[in-house]
Amino acid sequence: MSPAMALNEQRSKDDAAEEQIEYEKGVKHLCEKGHIRAVPKKYILPVADRPTKTVKDSNVLNQNLQLPIIDFAELLGPNRSQVLQSLANACQQYGFFQLVNHCISDDIVRSMIDVSGRFFDLPLEERDKYMTTDMGAPVRCGTSFSQTKDSVLCWRDFLKLLCHPLPDFLPHWPVSPLDFRKVVGSYAEETRQLFLVVMEAILESLGIMEKEEKRSVMEEFENGSQMMVANFYPRCPEPELTLGIPPHSDYGFLTLLVQDEVEGLQVQYQDKWVTVQPIPNAFVINVGDHLEIYSNGKYKSILHRVIVNEVKSRVSVASLHSLPFNTTVKPSPKLVDEDNPKRYMDTDFATFLAYVSSQEPNKKDFLDSRKLL
Repeated sequence: MSPAMALNEQRSKDDAAEEQIEYEKGVKHLCEKGHIRAVPKKYILPVADRPTKTVKDSNVLNQNLQLPIIDFAELLGPNRSQVLQSLANACQQYGFFQLVNHCISDDIVRSMIDVSGRFFDLPLEERDKYMTTDMGAPVRCGTSFSQTKDSVLCWRDFLKLLCHPLPDFLPHWPVSPLDFRKVVGSYAEETRQLFLVVMEAILESLGIMEKEEKRSVMEEFENGSQMMVANFYPRCPEPELTLGIPPHSDYGFLTLLVQDEVEGLQVQYQDKWVTVQPIPNAFVINVGDHLEIYSNGKYKSILHRVIVNEVKSRVSVASLHSLPFNTTVKPSPKLVDEDNPKRYMDTDFATFLAYVSSQEPNKKDFLDSRKLL
């Protein structure tokens, strides 16, 4: 190779490395650098994976999905048995439901969405303090799904916070905006308590009614893991070419999601992608992989994705709940018998982390790797 060719090759490598560094700073940073008229190549999905709104696409329903609605007040009232049946049907048929009339005030929910948006409005230098590729970090600001593994990046920036026990993690959280820790700490505690009440109802809906057994499981959840994920999806000049988050399922037992008024969440229902219509101050709750394992497949974690748009940015906040990180997750003995043999091998968070750290996430591939039948 001639010196000139070697020099050009080195320059190309340097340019690629510099470009990668820019991508790792987040999609919002790219938008802030200048007006983007086209989606950069690194964010363009293969044709088969792109979202579309055309009626010719048989995989997309051109209508919004009304998820089952669970009334929290009714769940705690005299109609509990009927609500438990509705909850069971929602977890079996949809893997999602919307929870209304819950105990968390509008002000707390709105403040959480607001402070999340203000965090992403901070200068890059402030957000950069928390950028890391360490998936086990107590605070992790990043972009895409896994910016070091994804062959195609997602049109999304995120802030992930470990939340429980709160006194252990809160000192690691961002100090800007000034009210960040106060607002997010209050929200984390409120959502954890809500999760515990809903999770107890789900255990009952699975037929786990014996007092001692239910109490033992709930004690584990009380000491369980909680991770908060604030998501920011900037406006996109060509939303038909990319996604905010690709199709995936969540790893834990339940995810509690709040979002602003901008549509974006899509759920795979009857093999078609349908958009979830946001209900003001409602939580969108979905079954995670751990609950599918625990229920021995009776309740299903469902593929979902996030689309973006060219008109408005979008903010959502997901609170993911499971057992303690060092606890083994396995099918409940109550739900395993001769007619319903064990369908999943035992697993834990370390196994999940090792799996997703070693390869690019793809749909429900981790859960599929745990299946016995």
